[in-house]
Amino acid sequence: MKRHARGRPRLLALPVAAAVLAGLLAAPPAPPARAAGPPAHAPAGRLDVLFVGAHPDDEAGSLSTLGQWNEDAGAKIGVLTVTRGEGGGNAAGDEEGPPLGLLREDEERRAVAKAGVADVHYLDEVDFFYTVSAPLTARTWDHASTLEKVVRLVRETRPKVIVTMEPAPLPGQHGNHQEAARLATEAYFAAADPRVLPGVRPWAPGRLFATGGASGPDGPACASSFTPADPSAVVYGVWGGRASARNGGRTWAQVEREAQRVYASQGWAGFPDAPSDPGGIGCDYFTQVHSRVPFTLGGRGAGAMLEGAVAPSGGLPSGTEFSLAPRSFGVTAGRAFEVTARVRSPGTLPNARVTLHAPDGWKVGGSGDLGTVRNGARTAAFTVEPPRGAPFGRVRLEGTLRTARGAAQAASPVEVRAAVTGVQEPLERVADFDAWASRTGVPALEDRVKRVLTLGSGQSRRVRIDLAETTGAPQKGTVALDLPDGFAADAPSKPYELKAGGTGSVAFTVTNTDASIPTSNEGGAGGDHDYTITTANGTGPPDRRKAALELVPVAELPKAAEAPETDGVEDPGEYPGRALDLSRVWEGAACGSAADCSATGKATWTDRALHVLVRVRDDARGTVLPAADCKRHWRTDSVEIAIDPRGGSENTSTTFKAGIFPAMADGRPCFERDADHHQGPGPGTAPGMKVASAVTEPYTGYTVEAEIPFTVLPAAVDPARMGLDLFVYDSDTRDKTGQTRIGWSTWGGVQGDPYRWGLATLPGHVPPPGTPPTAPPPVMPTDAAASVDSPLSIVQAAATGIPLAGGPAAPPWATARLAGRPSASGSATTFRLLATGPGTAYAHVWDGRVLGTRKVAFGGPGLRTISVPGAKGVLAVAFEARTGGTASLAARIGR
Repeated sequence: MKRHARGRPRLLALPVAAAVLAGLLAAPPAPPARAAGPPAHAPAGRLDVLFVGAHPDDEAGSLSTLGQWNEDAGAKIGVLTVTRGEGGGNAAGDEEGPPLGLLREDEERRAVAKAGVADVHYLDEVDFFYTVSAPLTARTWDHASTLEKVVRLVRETRPKVIVTMEPAPLPGQHGNHQEAARLATEAYFAAADPRVLPGVRPWAPGRLFATGGASGPDGPACASSFTPADPSAVVYGVWGGRASARNGGRTWAQVEREAQRVYASQGWAGFPDAPSDPGGIGCDYFTQVHSRVPFTLGGRGAGAMLEGAVAPSGGLPSGTEFSLAPRSFGVTAGRAFEVTARVRSPGTLPNARVTLHAPDGWKVGGSGDLGTVRNGARTAAFTVEPPRGAPFGRVRLEGTLRTARGAAQAASPVEVRAAVTGVQEPLERVADFDAWASRTGVPALEDRVKRVLTLGSGQSRRVRIDLAETTGAPQKGTVALDLPDGFAADAPSKPYELKAGGTGSVAFTVTNTDASIPTSNEGGAGGDHDYTITTANGTGPPDRRKAALELVPVAELPKAAEAPETDGVEDPGEYPGRALDLSRVWEGAACGSAADCSATGKATWTDRALHVLVRVRDDARGTVLPAADCKRHWRTDSVEIAIDPRGGSENTSTTFKAGIFPAMADGRPCFERDADHHQGPGPGTAPGMKVASAVTEPYTGYTVEAEIPFTVLPAAVDPARMGLDLFVYDSDTRDKTGQTRIGWSTWGGVQGDPYRWGLATLPGHVPPPGTPPTAPPPVMPTDAAASVDSPLSIVQAAATGIPLAGGPAAPPWATARLAGRPSASGSATTFRLLATGPGTAYAHVWDGRVLGTRKVAFGGPGLRTISVPGAKGVLAVAFEARTGGTASLAARIGR
């Protein structure tokens, strides 16, 4: 169960945008006024567009687009943020945990207000460490209960368009972001299903988008000349170079940048201005995941994504639905398949007809005549047949709905597949994502992630090729791998046989025959050594698929004759193994020279412990933190040691990761565990671990040394395959931000990718007795900032009527209301609260900062007089019913 920090509220200085604060203190709480323009489409308390993210600031890269929708189309925009980001860093103060979450909420509200966004909702889920694992996030957040919150909030706010993040596990993509996008996608469908969450009226958003999906030039041409990652997808570019009338003519890219600077806690306050020349400003890109409504294919301009949902399309009346549904996403050349066109109208569509368009050479049969569509849905069935010689790959089917009242379009992708397909086995996270996309009803999202496997330099590994028969007839043939120079397979090809509609696999042993090839992101194309899989069959052209191997560095760690002394100094013979090159850049600016940032590492072991020594060259010292601030090591100069005991972890929750600061303000080193099996202060989470350091004077760098008992690792070490990585964080400023990250095995986001860490062997190592062969469940953070502790959220809920945290409203028999107006006397505010049943009241006095807080329990119905410190501003009260649900109340004080 999650433990929210409701019983431990902290008094926070929460700066609030002046306009918002003035509005709250001068009048009953309400969203900021909209600039002059088209009237709002959504009624009070309802939205036109909802952006769904995981953390405050996740919407920051889309604010140019959201602001244009609000200013030009009058669209009412809201943001749903699953957590308040209490697991992130803090470059602006010393708040941590829930207090940091409340600070980041304030930052988000002030930032999005610059784009005209007034509604921000939180689900009170815990923000934990950086991970690339959606499955770990789903378990930590309890996917089912969180999805219920998202569905409820979608039904309460009734957005016509949902925008979310990239759901696929692309390299470096935060697992929290992936899970937020999965929740948004599932809620898009589930909110329309009356069987889900009965008792809350269903709602069907019109269109669903994910951020990204294309690249293009700078300047206004980026909206029309971009290159989509998937040529069959419907992708939009929204240029940020347009001027904002309500922002003094500044470009929307500049407004977005000014909003991003509000996130000072994340080190963004110093972001530079956007280019002054609009021709140097690019686009935000969005990929349509699904649509229920008609739109104009090839539509341009900021409002094109709103067509059919927020604004009518092609003259068709608002509320018209139009979509295409192929019987299956995968199709076979020469075999017909069915496509259903569905049209729904809230009124009357006379003389409705659907025309289906397929690529040249494809056959399309069936009548699209629907007659008059009146107050309901009609469907038209088509038969589509790709020619026998149709190229393999994705294509887009396009439908046009024409009626006497107008015309618009719909689209759906399909993929032409060979008789037998052969793909490299996926990483565990990729297999999980593809399975999710299939069962969620968005199969076009599958295969968005390049298939890669890692291989130790100079070593061999098994590579499985997964096969699938697509024609409904038995097949047999061969699979061959066209490997790049420096790699070889145990056979030029291997045979297979498959039953009709069956699946199977063949396996190769692949060896890196040239150990001189650079490893990690220094080799291949950004670290990828691409190759082609050719799967021949007996009935048609072969299937050819791309995949890649990635080389990671390897090292043999010899046993020490005697345990090294942990003193920050390397004595002769202490570390018998070779030095590891830690000077490879994996993120940030390149090092100016070896003196700017470079490092070497050594490791050895005894029966009791692993010993690691890292020597760092550095020409500028970053912030020296107070001794009590031993956490979030990436903010300044530090070393991170990452160990995957079994060498096969899907995510870092089954690994050991320690961040070591060479010296704090007291002159001593310190260490903490982060983003691993049990994060927290070092002495409590890694008992017996020792660290030492030596910092040069005058400053030219430092050395850190660590002794890590094998017993503090989450599992027994596999001496033939221990994952190991050493990272160095280099900060050349005093603002608690890093500039360069270097290490041993280096890739973007590698700190969360154990499969990309280096591989170490420990010849002769025998795990200590009692060490578990596999890691037990991790110790995950549980403290989440709660909406009942946020005056900002309470005031918003009181104004909109949308209950807190995606939960239900308190029932009539267990709710509360203010009896009369609050009064100020001396340094306190007094008010009377009438409760109709048992629950807890959370009262806050707020005038831009929290002046006082009071928590009062009600055992049953009753009228209570409550006094709260603070005698000005706004009284915000949340009542949480014992049986579930909340009521939110707000009133001005002393007026």
